[in-house]
Amino acid sequence: MAKNMPLKEIIQEYILSTIGVILTALGLVIFLIPNNIAAGGASGLAIVLHSVIPIPVGIWMYILNAILFFIAFLIIGFDFSYKTIYCTFLLNFFIDFFDRVVKIPTYNGNDLILAVFFGDILTAIGMAITFSQNSSTGGTDILAKIFNKFFATPMGTTLLVIDFFIGFLAGVAFDPKIGMYSILAIIINGITIDFVLKGLELAITVTIITENNKPIEEFIIKNMGRGLTYLKGKGGYTKKDRDIIFVSIRRRELSELIHFIKKVDPNAFVIVNESRYVLGEGFKRNL
Repeated sequence: MAKNMPLKEIIQEYILSTIGVILTALGLVIFLIPNNIAAGGASGLAIVLHSVIPIPVGIWMYILNAILFFIAFLIIGFDFSYKTIYCTFLLNFFIDFFDRVVKIPTYNGNDLILAVFFGDILTAIGMAITFSQNSSTGGTDILAKIFNKFFATPMGTTLLVIDFFIGFLAGVAFDPKIGMYSILAIIINGITIDFVLKGLELAITVTIITENNKPIEEFIIKNMGRGLTYLKGKGGYTKKDRDIIFVSIRRRELSELIHFIKKVDPNAFVIVNESRYVLGEGFKRNL
């Protein structure tokens, strides 16, 4: 958690992280767990272990994450944010809650593709929301951190190998068909998380060359609540010095800005670029 972070932003991050965790739990309980789709992570390993020792999946996740955190604390120290610990055990709670306390309808159809597809959509959206708040749901992330510390293996590669191994274990514990669907779910989940995160975090940088800077400046600052920077430029053809507006906005704000620019100066020259990350006031505070 960032120091001196406003209380409102802290509360917002925890609320959004909680929503993400609930969506992830719903995807697992409704679609993946009933069909034994072990799509990686602590939940996937818990599904496999449940087939060996029939303890509820949520309880298995409590046990696995407690062991993993304990090992991590011993080996790499306290290297996890409070939000990550909160989200990890909140996910365990909601999985157990929806599975045993408040029984929600589950999909037990014969079409496993539907289970994989809709389970991945829900869990990926939930995990992406959680990740966007600088948090995670623990699990195999902890193992990846340990491997990274001792063997300098890339976190992403290690996570993928661990998750694929869990998918393989599902094939051994249940049958090869379930194992293949589990590995398919892992691949789709990763792609979907990246896609959703891009939509959540993608910012736009806009460069505006116009003869009518003042009203555009006022609109950006007063109406959109954004800051801007003036860059010094010189026309290659006209040789005239001019101030160029440079501003970062959310993608959803782009059409509003373009519409106003065209109304004020139909001849304005506007360059729009996608930015994977923008850090600072009004955007993410850290990666």
